[in-house]
This record gives sequence, C-alpha cells and structure tokens, in this order.
Amino acid sequence: MRNVAIIGTGHTKFGVRTDVNLQELAWEAVKQALEEANLDQNEIQYFAVGNVGNWSSEELPAVVIGEYCNLTPKGTMRVEAACATGSAALRDAYMAVKSGEVDIALVVGVEQMHQAPNPQVVELIGRAGDYFWEFENFGLTFPGYYALHASAYMAKYGAKEEDLGKIAIKNHYYGARNPYAQFQKEISMDDYLKSKPVAYPLKLLDSSPITDGAAAVILASEEVAKKITDSPVWIVSQGVASGTANLSRRSDFTHIEAAFLAAQQAYRKAGIDFNEAWKYFDVAEVHDCFTIAEIMAYEDLGFAKRGEGYLLAREEQTYIGGRIPVNVDGGLKAKGHPIGATGVSMAVSITRQLLQRAHKGTQVEVKNGMGIAHNVGGTGHYAYVTIFSTRRPST
Repeated sequence: MRNVAIIGTGHTKFGVRTDVNLQELAWEAVKQALEEANLDQNEIQYFAVGNVGNWSSEELPAVVIGEYCNLTPKGTMRVEAACATGSAALRDAYMAVKSGEVDIALVVGVEQMHQAPNPQVVELIGRAGDYFWEFENFGLTFPGYYALHASAYMAKYGAKEEDLGKIAIKNHYYGARNPYAQFQKEISMDDYLKSKPVAYPLKLLDSSPITDGAAAVILASEEVAKKITDSPVWIVSQGVASGTANLSRRSDFTHIEAAFLAAQQAYRKAGIDFNEAWKYFDVAEVHDCFTIAEIMAYEDLGFAKRGEGYLLAREEQTYIGGRIPVNVDGGLKAKGHPIGATGVSMAVSITRQLLQRAHKGTQVEVKNGMGIAHNVGGTGHYAYVTIFSTRRPST
C-alpha cells in the first residue's frame, strides 16, 4: 500500500449559492484545485463526487459534474454517507490511490440544498435515521436528535447553556474572519441566550445552517506527488465506523460511539496515544452540526476526559493559542454545512492550515505539522476520523 498526499485544494464561498447550478458550483472548487496542483483535467485518472442531493434537480450528479468539468470519460462514483459524505468520497479516492489502482484522483464534495424549500430540507434531514420508529411515529427532526444528546450530557455532567454558547461564539468569531464562511459576523453571549429555541435545550444559534457550497482536493501517490509539489500534505490514516440506525438501541447519549471507535482506529494506525491525543495536533476540524456535537467530539477524540469536554469550551481552550485549536475556520456552525461538501472542506482547511495558507486571523501556529478531521454522518450513523501531516508517513 502506498503513501497518499494532497497536492491541490479548492473551496467555494458557502451560503445561499443559487447564482449558479450544481455543476457550476462544483467547477469553482475543481478549477481552484487544478490550478493549485498545476494539473489539467486529462491528468486526473479517477474522480469521486460526494453529494447527498435529495433536494437536488440532478439525479446523477457525478455524471453531470464530470461532463461539465471536462473529466469525462474518467471513472467516477457518486458517494453518500449523510453528513459524512465528503469524508466518504475522500476515502473512496484515497483507497484508489493507496491501492495502486490510480496515481492521481480528484475528490469533489458539493451540495446545493437551497434547490428545495427549507421545510422540505428539514424533513429530508429528519428522515435520516430510522424512518418508521423515529420520524414517522415520533416526528424527530435533526435538532431533536441532538437535543437528546444535549439534554443527556447536561443532566449527567452539569454543563450549562452558556457552555454550549461558548462553542457558538468561538465558531462565529472565526467565521467572521473566513471569507468562505456563510456567517461572517461575531455574536455575543447575550445574542446566543436570546436566540429562538429550536429543540430544548438547543437554540437557533446552537444550530448549523442549510448551506450550498463545494470543496475539492486532488490526491496523488508519493512518487507522483514528489514530481508535482515540494509541499505535500499526507493522509496518515483514516478510521471509519458506523452506528445503529435506531437511536433507541444505543445505551449512551452523552457521546457518539462510532466517532470514538473511528478515532481509536485512526490513532492506532498513526501511533497516537488516545489519552494524550491533543498534544499531537496543531489544529482540528470537528463535526459541530450543533454545539453539543463539538463538545462530545472533544471527548470522543481524547482531547478531554469523559464529562470534561464542556470545560474546554468554558475555559476557551479551543481558540488559537489554547490547548487545541478547533474549527478555526468557523466550523459547520458558522462556515456552513453543505452536507456533501463538509468533509472535503475540512480536508481543505487542514491542508491550508498545515501549509500556513489559512486566512488572516485564522492561522494556527504549526509546531507538529499534524491536523485531524472528525466528520459524523447523521447522529453517529457514520463516522470518519482522518489524520493529516506535513511529514511523510512510514509505509
């Protein structure tokens, strides 16, 4: 199995992107990645497209995007893993290169959620668990799912609403400094506490938005990467796990077991001590679809002990300069959450951080040359944890 490097990245503005169609939106990111890698489309040997697309007019997005981006007739696949779709697409292309099947592969994640009315999008996302037991009979929406997690966590560990608010404030602070972010405005604790309730204890400002956007990365084998760039970012390892469709079959709502298992896999492959994990990384991107999800991620990744993740938020230890900078591009909360693009966007953000190309006011201090992405689909139905490094991994 071969080492795999990221050699090009692309990212669009996130938000309401009804100014373009799906394939035009994808091309914005693909074009940027090709230019960064100094490659032409004919040098791409395979491309994976991450797209959920229930709300989309395009039934076959990979084919439409491939044709528009002049990638046809190269092989392709449309990948879907709920909110972790982007990381699933990354894995597909990563394994194609790692196995030796191809030398250069493109990953593009794209979503245009505003092609459908907001109530329809809310319904479609709410159907993402066990349809009969959770949506049809009990009417759970996606905020409702994470409200169960927040209520359980707060009851067990004593976290307060203000601790959730600290996550929202941090992520809006960095979103205000990211020109790609959907929300580019800081918020105060007063703004947070006065925001409208969505599903107790979660408020509007606990929740990630409905978003359009695209992101792309180009992957290459070690031999090819060395010829193209003198600053590759390597994918060191990736852990993958899944959870039950029906939440009633889960015994603990204070963390996401699939994310914990995926982290253990990724750490084992990379030789990282789970209990000291935060010491290895310069930056982390975690799946903050709701503020409680970021707090649980701290614990599932070993950045804090069980029941102490909210203290990292309370003590502002996940800002730049703290214990471990997290979501300093605004995260899903402020940057936005275009479901198919989110995982690829995380890869772009970490790559640019490690190469010290992040936007002004969001660049971390790079000491270890390592970053980590934590991407959850649904409420732990899928989980991907990916480790990146500027240092070449051992084969």
